[in-house]
Amino acid sequence: MNNPKESPSLHTPCSDPRSAGTVALRWQGARLELLDQRLLPAQEHWITLETAAGVAQSIHDMVVRGAPAIGISAAYGVALAARKAEGDDWQTEVKMAIRELAASRPTAVNLFWALQRMERVLEGCAALDEARQRLEREAVAIHEEDLAANLAMADHALEAMGLSSGNPSPVSVLTHCNTGALATGGYGTALGVIRRLHEKQLLKQVYADETRPWLQGSRLTAWELVRDGIPVTLNADGAAAAILAAGEVRWIIVGADRITANGDVANKIGTYSLAVLARHHKVGFMVVAPSSTVDMALKSGAEIPIEERDGKEVREIRGIALAPEGVPVFNPVFDVTPANLIDLIVTEKGVVQNPGASGMHGLFG
Repeated sequence: MNNPKESPSLHTPCSDPRSAGTVALRWQGARLELLDQRLLPAQEHWITLETAAGVAQSIHDMVVRGAPAIGISAAYGVALAARKAEGDDWQTEVKMAIRELAASRPTAVNLFWALQRMERVLEGCAALDEARQRLEREAVAIHEEDLAANLAMADHALEAMGLSSGNPSPVSVLTHCNTGALATGGYGTALGVIRRLHEKQLLKQVYADETRPWLQGSRLTAWELVRDGIPVTLNADGAAAAILAAGEVRWIIVGADRITANGDVANKIGTYSLAVLARHHKVGFMVVAPSSTVDMALKSGAEIPIEERDGKEVREIRGIALAPEGVPVFNPVFDVTPANLIDLIVTEKGVVQNPGASGMHGLFG
């Protein structure tokens, strides 16, 4: 489906200097380049894609992951579909590509949000050349807006934590999965807040859950933080309770794949248990996500479709058996954290404290 290439020259629509360094995707005008996150940290390998089908397959196969990065990649996939379309049925071809991209992952609402934006642009185009130009511009805008949102969220979070003024002491935090530049258009959501804490010399230590079964914490978060010189300690997921019991961690900071109208949050499996632990140990629990992750059409987390993947992902790692052949496996990718266990939901639009339906509707309508 694709043509691997070795680290071509950087070309990204994001110009803020804080986005430099680690990136998950690069738009080159006629192709999309994705850093294959399945191979990190052993290999930094880029894949070149020139078709929407290739982008959809890469999203499904988790070459790219993280709700914002999935949405951005899908938008570029639509732009690629327009470049390949021809003849009188060009609009039909692009719409078919949008449906294929929409089927690649079911839970991250950013995917559908981005595709709906692209489809609205498509419907306003009378000619193929116009569609090609406008769809590319829209995809680049989605990418740039995500980076801007990440930077804004970091500022909002520090203010909500009471760390933006006075002379606060550095804090230790715990995070789950990967929510950094690899999962977004640059900088990061939850990891963006951690980056900002480090920039302001307000970060003492990050504890990073390994995040089974795909190990996004050990393979990706630890890799990003070590690369950027941010103090990180990697821990097994099951060690989180012992870390919190020690009393050093003040905040658990995580991302989200979908947030519903009552403030329930779907995020990487294991997030719910962290929220329960945080409440027991009186540790703050913060969710950081762009407003594109908010789905006000869903009343509660019970309505969120939860993706389940092949049990092989739990039974083995890269072909090495970890469990008996054929043992049944429960392998949901996400769980739902109830709003009443969350202290803060931080978006680029602002902060919802002790989220519930009234707070969510107050900020998002």
